[in-house]
Amino acid sequence: MPAITLPDGSSRKFDQAVTVMDVANDIGPGLARATLAGEINGELVDASTLINEDVQLRLITARDPEGLEVIRHSTAHVLAQAVQRLFPKAQVTIGPVIDNGFYYDFSWADGFTPEDLDRIAAEMRRIKKDDLPITRQEMSRGEAIQFFQQKGETYKAEIIRDIPEGDTLSLYSQGEFTDLCRGPHAPSTGRLGVFKLTKLAGAYWRGDSDNEMLQRVYGTAWADKKELKAYLLRIEEAEKRDHRKLGKQLGLFHMQEEAPGMVFWHDNGWRIYTEIQNYIRKRMRAENYQEVNTPELVDLSLWERSGHAEKFLDEMFLTKSEHRTYAIKPMNCPCHVQIYNQGLHSYRDLPLRMAEFGSCHRDEPSGSLHGLMRVRAFTQDDGHIFCTPEQVQSEGESFIKLLYSVYRDFGFTDIEVLLSTKPENHIGTDEQWQQAEIALAASLDAVGVPWQENPGEGAFYGPKIEFSLRDSIGRIWQCGTLQLDFNIPGRLDATYISEDSSRKTPVMFHRAILGSLERFIGILIEHYAGAMPAFLAPVQVVIMNITDKQADYCRNTAKMLEQQGFRVNLDLRNEKINYKIREHSLAKVPYLLVVGDREVENQQVAVRKRGNEDLGVMSVEDFANRLATDVAAYGRENKTED
Repeated sequence: MPAITLPDGSSRKFDQAVTVMDVANDIGPGLARATLAGEINGELVDASTLINEDVQLRLITARDPEGLEVIRHSTAHVLAQAVQRLFPKAQVTIGPVIDNGFYYDFSWADGFTPEDLDRIAAEMRRIKKDDLPITRQEMSRGEAIQFFQQKGETYKAEIIRDIPEGDTLSLYSQGEFTDLCRGPHAPSTGRLGVFKLTKLAGAYWRGDSDNEMLQRVYGTAWADKKELKAYLLRIEEAEKRDHRKLGKQLGLFHMQEEAPGMVFWHDNGWRIYTEIQNYIRKRMRAENYQEVNTPELVDLSLWERSGHAEKFLDEMFLTKSEHRTYAIKPMNCPCHVQIYNQGLHSYRDLPLRMAEFGSCHRDEPSGSLHGLMRVRAFTQDDGHIFCTPEQVQSEGESFIKLLYSVYRDFGFTDIEVLLSTKPENHIGTDEQWQQAEIALAASLDAVGVPWQENPGEGAFYGPKIEFSLRDSIGRIWQCGTLQLDFNIPGRLDATYISEDSSRKTPVMFHRAILGSLERFIGILIEHYAGAMPAFLAPVQVVIMNITDKQADYCRNTAKMLEQQGFRVNLDLRNEKINYKIREHSLAKVPYLLVVGDREVENQQVAVRKRGNEDLGVMSVEDFANRLATDVAAYGRENKTED
């Protein structure tokens, strides 16, 4: 006779075992119609799951984040079923849920066309309308391999062969279609929300370019039409803001096949890059960081000692010289320990804060490269803090305050924070982990930062805090990290003399605010739709004449502004003033100064602010003061302007 406790604290008792759906029906038919799955003692399960003991139960509907994931997961299966109905020889491979949607990879030699997407979507709607029950069954590994081989699904059989012997596998069926899946799934295809197939792409089987190229179909699914429409509008806005398109339009950077995943920065883009570096450098000096620079080529033996070679060798670029193997550094931490190790340190020297604009290279798969967002060559605003265990909380607190201040300066105020705790595969004692997790949590609480725990997702060497920022159209980007390391300092012989004169191993923080500068600039471009705040704009002001008679005055005005440190361009071309204004407006320059005879006579300039805002006529001095105020505000007061 199970007793079932609900989230509101109420309890329901039953005379016999019941399913999750039975409980929903007992509460009310409306809730039963809305129920997609359940959560029993914290574990997501199907609505058909039988309950035969006392449990805590939460019913999952489309209003819950987990419910939306169930909808997307089940819709992916409907996609695969529709494809196999229309293309019986196509094999299904993998079809996971992703942010805002799902995809499925298919082995189909003929390839899909955009017209095929319309046919597939129509068949998916028929499957949904048929309201096919979705059922779960279990098989042994051997039975599952045989089942899919008999169906001609060689990719599924290969996936199962990689699953350890003895594991029991779950398969889900709807109508004639069956797929390997952990679940949970919706009770039937009619319970799914609204969906749209969004695009086609190629993807190598298992991400290996030596394998077959598969056909990937992307889709999105939502609880109702209103949510789908809002998402599609966001996608449309995101496409307009695509940093690759704006990077070309604004002359910021380009990439080409001869250097895949590596950036060719143009003058305007490099100005943004160096302004960010100068800003971060100023903030680091104010926080008593030592700025260092370490070699890009380091003997592989150092990476073996640090443990990186064991875990990341496949991502390293290697080269040889004079019978020695070198790695182009994929990260900076082992090199920073080498600087720390030069000389004897006392506890009085700690904390020691070290920062570097570290140039790194990682051999990312070609299929994963994406403009500035995923590259092979990048620079981190990397830093490491060497401290005593007693200093962990205060150092964490100081860094968090710094990070939030920096994000505000770049125009980001909505930050999500996760504290990732001890994973199963970890080093260090349980006591070390407990102390570290408590200290990091206390640092967040002391600063007043809301956060969520991310159980079991810490690095193998210590817990970490992840900071993700929300951009102007609601997307989340994980950028900053604060990681505690029990491993590398000891492996690389870092020590300090403690208060009792014994040698001890320092605690080491890995920390970054922006992460990859390349990726952060890509985020900024899309956040501001290319209209950078004045402090970052490659060109802050363009001065334009109406006729040649104002050319000298324009040159003198430009010189005055340049002497005050502003980035100024002159446009003295023999073109109509409206043509010039339009051209520089499209270039998203923050301020345009127009000079005619009257402005020369009165020693003034006519000022237009980005967004076609006419600020009227003012003296050059007044304009300089206005621009200086705008620059000093960083991105705090700026709003995105199209």
